[in-house]
Amino acid sequence: MKNIKQTLLLGAGLLFMTACTPEDVDPNADLKTKVVNNYCEIVYASYEDSYNKAMDLQTAINTLVTTPTQTSFDAAKIAWLAAREPYGQTEAYRFYDGPIDDSDGPEGALNAWPLDENYIDYTRDNTGGVSNTGIIYDLTNYPTITASILSGANEVGGEKNISIGYHAIEFLLWGQDHIDVNTNVGQGGNRSYTDYTNTAMNHTRRGEYIQACAQLLIDDLAILKSEWAPNGSYRTYFEGLSADEALSKILTGAGVLSKSELAGERMFTALEANSVDNPQEDEHSCFADNTHRDIITNAQGITNILAGTYTSVSGSVVGSTEYSILTLVTKTDATKGADLRAKITAATAKVLAIPMPFDKTVTEENVNDNGSVLQAVTALQTQGDAIAEAATVLGLTISTELPD
Repeated sequence: MKNIKQTLLLGAGLLFMTACTPEDVDPNADLKTKVVNNYCEIVYASYEDSYNKAMDLQTAINTLVTTPTQTSFDAAKIAWLAAREPYGQTEAYRFYDGPIDDSDGPEGALNAWPLDENYIDYTRDNTGGVSNTGIIYDLTNYPTITASILSGANEVGGEKNISIGYHAIEFLLWGQDHIDVNTNVGQGGNRSYTDYTNTAMNHTRRGEYIQACAQLLIDDLAILKSEWAPNGSYRTYFEGLSADEALSKILTGAGVLSKSELAGERMFTALEANSVDNPQEDEHSCFADNTHRDIITNAQGITNILAGTYTSVSGSVVGSTEYSILTLVTKTDATKGADLRAKITAATAKVLAIPMPFDKTVTEENVNDNGSVLQAVTALQTQGDAIAEAATVLGLTISTELPD
């Protein structure tokens, strides 16, 4: 009987060992979870910075509207430029139906472009003629201007009918960038602060308009900050996914931005158009001539995700390289990890090498030449491919194409 019991116990032990063989255990399971948690910290910190800088922008805009001077006008412009820095880095959190661009996400209300200036305010043609059109001049259809009315008007009648967001505010601060790029290098539009004084037609409505846009920015960013906050609704959902599913989303966001959105829609499209007459039409932040910073911050956002850290506007570092995509990939396949790191370095260098302003550069370079913009496009596409390969190393499959 004793021998039978020993045999049974030995058999049970062998069954237990067989059921828990090393092949069934992911050696990187703990690291993967920490990489996902680290990503969430970075997302939250960058949206928090974006919200705080939008609050600063609102304060500057309110001062401009109540006390319109050259000083308050310039301060509002500086605040807009500062607000774009953290937000540009959040673009890598898109393309996987997260709270920024799911079915009711605010991406189209925050950062939609290109913008038809005629839909908002007066414009000038190449001869200097003024066309008093847009919501600000349309007292019949828009007798009052409020945040809800402007939100409801966004993209009504056409995708270029952008009524709100960063670029609507940009236009209301800088005005059209319609002057030849060779005579207006890096200056953007030339709107005057007097558009907000009582000497200008509809100055009160213009002030109400830009203030409403600022409030909408804050409202939308507050939602994103809340969703990604510790114990926030989406963050709780995201951290509750399997690590592999969460990693697929993370890598998709970075890969699509790198290969398709940034390299393609935001850079190659402008280079391909190469319109000396009006290159600004395909430029992201054309009114402020800030497109070079858009490109740099978008690329930095990809690097943040892959390297596992984000430098906040205060200078503090959020996250840890120890819990990064790079560390995870390198631990899994050292060669692929080194390759991904090299591709990140190369893409960053090529993006930083593009001469500013962007609109002038794309009039001087051609898609048939290997100029600075095309070199950066190629490096970003290569980086996108390396991100997809990194996913494969981790046993995942992602697409770097723009979703429909």
